[in-house]
Amino acid sequence: MTDPRRRLPSVDALLKTPAVVRLLETQPRNLVVAAVRDALAAARSGQASEPFDWDGEISERVASRAASSLSPVLNATGVVLHTNLGRAPLAAAALDAVVAIGRGYSNLELDVATGARGSRLDHCAAVLAEITGAETGFAVNNAAGALVLALNGLAAGREVVISRGELIEIGGSFRIPDILVKSGAELREVGTTNRTHLADYERALSDRTGAILVVHRSNFSMAGFVSSPPVAELGRLAAARGVPLIHDVGSGLLVDLADFGLQGEPLVPAATATADLVIFSGDKLLGGPQAGCIVGRRRWVAPLTRNPFARALRTDKLTLAALEATLALYRDRATALRDIPVLRMLTTDEATLRQRAERLAAGLPSGAADLQPGSSAVGGGSFPDAALPTTVVAVDPGPRGAAALALTLRLGTPAILTRVESGRVILDPRTLDPAEIDLVAGAVTAALRAE
Repeated sequence: MTDPRRRLPSVDALLKTPAVVRLLETQPRNLVVAAVRDALAAARSGQASEPFDWDGEISERVASRAASSLSPVLNATGVVLHTNLGRAPLAAAALDAVVAIGRGYSNLELDVATGARGSRLDHCAAVLAEITGAETGFAVNNAAGALVLALNGLAAGREVVISRGELIEIGGSFRIPDILVKSGAELREVGTTNRTHLADYERALSDRTGAILVVHRSNFSMAGFVSSPPVAELGRLAAARGVPLIHDVGSGLLVDLADFGLQGEPLVPAATATADLVIFSGDKLLGGPQAGCIVGRRRWVAPLTRNPFARALRTDKLTLAALEATLALYRDRATALRDIPVLRMLTTDEATLRQRAERLAAGLPSGAADLQPGSSAVGGGSFPDAALPTTVVAVDPGPRGAAALALTLRLGTPAILTRVESGRVILDPRTLDPAEIDLVAGAVTAALRAE
C-alpha cells in the first residue's frame, strides 16, 4: 500500500500557490518558508488531518511565528508577586528610565569626568547605600547569583556555618546546600531543624570558617518549639572571630508594612545594621526589575566586585536603569507606597477594592456574577502567612464550565489569568490596574457570549 504521505506537496510547490504568494508580498520569505516546513512536518507526523487546508494552516503558522512569545497578561488572580507573570510590574519612573537609556548610548562603563573606562557596578552603589544604610553595594542579575558570588568570593574552599533549619528549597529546585557546593564553599550544618542556639555556632567556628550564613525562610513559616539566635548576636560573634556574616533576606523589603498587617519579613535597613553582607531580590517586595542586590561593609563587598563571577552575573544597562529609578522612589516613603505598583497593590484598602469589584461586576451581563469576600496573596515567597482581605467577582461560567472559561480568557488578547474556585471563575481587582477593569469586563462578557 502506498504511504499517503508520499502525496504531500513539496515546499517549492506550496510557495507557488496563490495564497502563499500573497503572504510573501507582506511577510519575510524566511518566515513563510519556515511556516510551510512546519505545516508539512505536521502532516507527515499525523498531527494534521486530511484533506489538508494548506492555505489556512500556513497562514496560521505565519501569524503564530510572527507573534512575540513574550506578551502582556492581565493578572486577575490577586497574587501580587506572581512568579509565572514576571513578579513585580515596574513603576512609571523605572519605565521612563529604561526608555531613556535604551533608546541610545549611555555611560554604562564610562567615567565621563576622565574619559577613561568606568564600571557598571558603580551605577546603583550610591543609592543602594543611601536607602539601605550600608557602606556600599552593587547589583548582579538575580539574588541566587548574588548568593553564589558572595559564597565563592568570601568562602571558597572553606566552611560556611548555617543552621539546619535554613537549608531550604526556595523554588525552582533552588536549594541552599546545592548553591553552597556550586560556590566552592563547604557546608557546616549546626543545630536542628527547629532549634539552633548561639552556642551551636560558637562550637562550629574554626580556622577553616569562611563565613556564617543566615537565610530567611521566605516561602514558609515555622511555629511551636522553634528558636534561633537574633542576627545581631550572630553579627557580634562573627565580628569577634573575624569572619563575615552573610544575611540573605530574600524579598528586599525596604519599608515597614506592619501598619497594613504585613509582618514577618526582615527589613533590609535593619539587616544591614547587623550583618556584614546583605543579599536581596530586586523584583519582589522591592518592586523593581529582576536583580540580586548585595550591600554591606566595604571590606567584604569590594572583593566581590573583582571576582570573575561578578562579570558572569552582571546586569545590563536596562536593568540598572530600572533598578536605580525604583530605588530612588524610596527616598520618600509616601512616594514609594504610591508609585511602586507592588507596594500600591499590597496597601490598597478594602473599601477601594470593593468599589473596583462593583465596577467590574457592573460591566458583566446581568446575573453572570456576584461579589464575594476573598483573600489576595503576596506571592513570590514573601509574607507566606498573609491573607489580604479583598472583594472578588465570582463569575458563573454557564454550561461550558469554569476551566473552559478560564482557558478562553487566557487565550484571548490580551490574555487574562484568573483563579477557579468551586466551579466559578474568580476575578480579584487587587492585581488589576483601575484602567484595566473595563477591559477585563469586556473580555469576560465576550467570552460568556461566545458559548
